[in-house]
Amino acid sequence: MTQTADRMRAWKGPVLFSYGFRPFFLGAAIWAVLAMALWLPMLSGAVTLPTAFDPVSWHAHEFLFGYLGAVVAGFLLTAVPNWTGRLPIVGWPLAGLAALWLLGRLAVAVSAWFAPVFVALVDLAFPLALALTTGREIVLGRNWRNLIVLGMVAVFTLANAVFHWEAARLDYAAQGAGLRIGLAAAIMMIAVIGGRIVPAFTRNWLMQRRGGRLPVPPMQGFDKMALAVLLAALLLWTAAPAHALTGAVLLLAGALQLLRLARWAGDRTMAEPLLTVLHVGYLFLPLGALALGAETLAPGLVGMAAAQHVWMAGAVGLMTLAVMTRSTLGHTGKALTAGPGTVAIYAAIVIAVLGRVAAGHWPEAATALHVLSGLGWIAAFGGYAIVYGRLLLLLRPRPRPAG
Repeated sequence: MTQTADRMRAWKGPVLFSYGFRPFFLGAAIWAVLAMALWLPMLSGAVTLPTAFDPVSWHAHEFLFGYLGAVVAGFLLTAVPNWTGRLPIVGWPLAGLAALWLLGRLAVAVSAWFAPVFVALVDLAFPLALALTTGREIVLGRNWRNLIVLGMVAVFTLANAVFHWEAARLDYAAQGAGLRIGLAAAIMMIAVIGGRIVPAFTRNWLMQRRGGRLPVPPMQGFDKMALAVLLAALLLWTAAPAHALTGAVLLLAGALQLLRLARWAGDRTMAEPLLTVLHVGYLFLPLGALALGAETLAPGLVGMAAAQHVWMAGAVGLMTLAVMTRSTLGHTGKALTAGPGTVAIYAAIVIAVLGRVAAGHWPEAATALHVLSGLGWIAAFGGYAIVYGRLLLLLRPRPRPAG
């Protein structure tokens, strides 16, 4: 940790490139705002991008592989040095990775001007470089336990390639196998990584307050069984999304994940929203499985797009925002507590999720609810960029590790 802090402080260039979370968390937030600001007028036909993707597929791709790809990069480039004890990537190599991510966003946005293969290669250059970079560190650090995370990143990258292939064939990629594979990989990342950090952070916080009922230690027999059922449900959903067996296993996976979450003492964290939001964000994972399972068995009950957004906007959106806020505070030496601005950010994204799900249930009000959801999303990620931008852009690294 001392060597890591020394390397960060030795970098005399822009503060933004002094640690992996800085450019990617800020870039993810700004892109989340810009992409949604473009998507809302695209819904009405007021704006048309020169992209070869249909509008809904562009929206889905840029949230899942654009926004989430940046968050995954920020997380890995910050976590892997802690996992392996090796030095972090800082300075111009980090800036180069960020530039690759940005080139991917531009290539997809103007993909109608170029050959599909060229666009795919430009977009896939970033996740491939990230996988090679972090994989090298994990292997050299002999951190075999976290090879599973690298495996999920590899599946996520493969999903992006499949999405490009489907779009090049003029398929409706927003409901294709590439999106399902990518979203399934994201949900497994939340289940595995969230299953480690949520009970761990909760236990640490409660122990500082003289304990009482604590979270059940993670990754024991029940957790492994719940993860295995979730993996089976995701594989079935990827391969046969409309099959009755898929719906039944999704319902079982959702129920088991609810029980898993209930064992983490989330009800005892209400005094600290920075911690409570991790439990709420994880809650959307089982809720999404239950919604998708119910919609599969009884089509029209929720609406497939609405059910899918419980995972995409709820589990992925809120969980990543929770990690981004906590990590930014911890790695800049700030107190691990949520101020009024941070609480407002969390509230805005919950409104965005509820508005998007409600739009699928009440189609007669869908236009207004889509706008409400989009504005909530913009407020949440714009709020993060405003509240945390100064820390990311200006505050020099501190030696204190994140909590």
